[in-house]
Amino acid sequence: MAEKKQNVPPKPKYPPKTGGDSFRIEANKGSHVRRVIAVVSGKGGVGKSSVTAMAAVWARRNGFETAVMDADITGPSMPRMFGLGYTDLVATEECLYPATTVTGIKVMSMNLLTKQEDAPVIWRSPVITGALKQFWTDVNWGNVDYMFIDMPPGTGDVPLTVFQSLPVDGILIVATPQDLVGMIVRKAVGMAKMMSVPILGIIENMSYVTCPCCGQQIKLFGESHVDETAQKYKIPVVARIPIDPAQTAACDTGKAEYMEIDYMDGLKDVLPAVGE
Repeated sequence: MAEKKQNVPPKPKYPPKTGGDSFRIEANKGSHVRRVIAVVSGKGGVGKSSVTAMAAVWARRNGFETAVMDADITGPSMPRMFGLGYTDLVATEECLYPATTVTGIKVMSMNLLTKQEDAPVIWRSPVITGALKQFWTDVNWGNVDYMFIDMPPGTGDVPLTVFQSLPVDGILIVATPQDLVGMIVRKAVGMAKMMSVPILGIIENMSYVTCPCCGQQIKLFGESHVDETAQKYKIPVVARIPIDPAQTAACDTGKAEYMEIDYMDGLKDVLPAVGE
């Protein structure tokens, strides 16, 4: 692991965030999180969690102190992807400390608080959003350059809580190649504008599959509509991630940190700089 930060991206020029500050909550006194990036989608099933994991792995490999907050309280998946479990979480009388992966990525998730990862979380919305806020106030994150938040799909209570309560610096929208991408992006763009949060770019997941015999890119979902959608909203396309059984297996077996993540190099052009 590189000791020195590399490829520090320039800070994009965005208008200052307005609104929602009255709902902002203070981070744990031991936390120093420089940039908070939310990974969102207008619907489920687009691979948002695996994209979040890839973004975190990319940031860590480039020398940044990196963290992942699993905001999908009722459907958490980050511990499984990084090979973490109940015994990896450290608790003291003062606070919780996130679990740490092999390469040093800090992770907090509901599945780290339950002894059985398949135990259902059957909570009403106020309890869910309360737990989410505690991930920020009661967890000592230490020094973090980039925190990636794996958001649940849609535009409900949890995304609203994150945007209002946490200092989100920007969002990455995850979509797939189908015509449906327009609807997915419109929802995410609409919420981002209402909450005055900058949109960093679109990541197209399941973009294609590479033929193992000839290397040809096969577009299982037809021609991509991401470019026209990105142009319409003046949003850059950050990455096009293929369907790769090896990457799926890595996530399923807790080895997300060993994935091929060169597809994510476009992040260096859109992530806001961490500063000093």
